[in-house]
Order: sequence, then C-alpha cells, then structure tokens
Amino acid sequence: MTQPLTCRFAPSPTGRMHAGNIFASLISWIVAKRSGGDVVLRIEDLDPDHSKQEFTDQIQKDYEWLGLGWDRGPYYQSQRQQAYQAAFEELVRTGNTYPCFCSRADIKHATQAPHPGEKRVYPGTCFRLTEQERNQKVAEFRARGRKPSIRLHVPQLTIQVHDMFQGTYSQRLDTECGDFLVQRSDGAFAYQLAVVVDDAAMGVNFVVRGVDLLPSTPQQMYLQDLFGFPHPGYGHVPLLVAEKNRRLSKRDHDAGLDKLKESYQTPEGILGHIAYVAGIIPTEEPQSADQLLRCADLTHLEHTIQILWH
Repeated sequence: MTQPLTCRFAPSPTGRMHAGNIFASLISWIVAKRSGGDVVLRIEDLDPDHSKQEFTDQIQKDYEWLGLGWDRGPYYQSQRQQAYQAAFEELVRTGNTYPCFCSRADIKHATQAPHPGEKRVYPGTCFRLTEQERNQKVAEFRARGRKPSIRLHVPQLTIQVHDMFQGTYSQRLDTECGDFLVQRSDGAFAYQLAVVVDDAAMGVNFVVRGVDLLPSTPQQMYLQDLFGFPHPGYGHVPLLVAEKNRRLSKRDHDAGLDKLKESYQTPEGILGHIAYVAGIIPTEEPQSADQLLRCADLTHLEHTIQILWH
C-alpha cells in the first residue's frame, strides 16, 4: 500500500494568486489526495516588509473557492521564530557557520555571470578570512551599527534528488551551490533554514513546487541531514511562463485570479483551463478539483520545464 503523503501549500502573502500558484497548488493537492494523505497550509510570511494580512486572508478564501482545501493549518512562519532560532543555534554549535561581510555587489563582482537558470555561487571569500581579519571586520560592522549575515559552510559533496517529475537531479554543493545563508544581516532567518524546520515539524513528507526551486533542494537535503530529519519526496512541476524563460508573476494581470474569474467565471472553468494548458487533460472543459483528482494525467508533466501560458 502506498504511504499516505502529506503535502503543503506554502504561499507568500505578497499579492493575489495567479495561474502559476494555482497550478502548483492543484498538483500538490492531487498528489496528496491520491495517496490518501493530507495537505498542510503554511503562510510563508518571513518577510514582514512585503507580507500583508489582506493577502493572507484572500489566499485562504481563494483556495476554498477553488475547491483546494487544506487539512491542517494555517501555520505562519512569522510565529515560528523560536523554532528557527533553536535550529540556527544548533548549526552554530557544529562550527560550520561563519559571518559573511559581503554585499550583493561584492558577490556579483567576485563571481562570473551565471548561465540561464543557474545562480551565482558564493566564492567563500569570508570563509577564508583569518581570525584577526574576521574580528576586525566584526568591529568595523559594529561601529557602523551593522551585523554580518551568517553562512553555512558546505563540504565537497554531491547530492542527488530523485524527482517525481524531473527525474534525477544532481548538485555538487561546494562548486554548484556554495556556502549559503542561514541568517540575513537584518537578523531574519533564511528561507532554506525555515522551510526545512517547518516541513519536519509539520510532517510534510512530499514537496510539490515549481521547478525553479529544484536547485534549492540539495541545500535543503543537506540541512535535513545535519538536523537528522528524514528527506521528503519531491516533485517539481513545470513553470507556466508568459514567454520563454519568463515565469508568470503578479504583474501578469491576464493570469491573475481576478482576470481568470472574468474570463472563466467559475472555479471549474479556471481549473479546467489551467489543467488543459498544462496538458494533464486532453480537452478544455470545466473540471472541479474532485474531477481532476480522478482524471488528470500527471505523466504529461514529466521532464517538462516550461509550459507557455495562454
């Protein structure tokens, strides 16, 4: 018997939902429900400057209206700072963290421009500082009322992800990822740390999300190993894109939920159109979430990176 899967919706409350958010949420819901599992709703409001309660409230109303309910939650990252602090302190105790004094401009100048779909790899500048140099920089930052960010040093280790939709993905941490942030200079805990702590605490054992986050997965798996957490399964779905290499965003108003309601009127109309564009149903017709649960063919998502939105 297949293990029941606990998946999650994890939206950031920075704007109204759009077709890309709905698509990823739909697939996550289908994967969970087909296994006899459940769905956790987590509001990823780590960034207080951009997260708004009005969007949090609207997201929950929109999920319910679409028929994509949740079984547990909502949980709020803004209310889980103690858990992140405890995990952060555990990493510090291992001796594998260090202060980083580099600005984004410093990193940009110290690295080569990445290829499309890749990211800049931090070159380890501050890891190589002597203790005297590090103490001097700490004093300089303190004198200016600033604090360094904190990075986790990664080993020469290759991590493989066996992904439900993308197949096997490998990343060598030291050369393709680099030492990564676990706490920002403003004191906020980094996304990678927060989601690993949250997924373990909430029993999430399968993560469905956009393929743009696939390169982050080895970092999260490495953190899971350091904390002794089990690895969840992963399924990275293709991105709905407005044009080649430009993912849908909140500025794409024709893909926003308000516009979708105008065009397709009902939850079934919206879900049916998105499912048809994604290729998981053969003809465009209104389909409820429960109908798609029964008939959607998720194999059409395999090894696909982008789907043109129209």
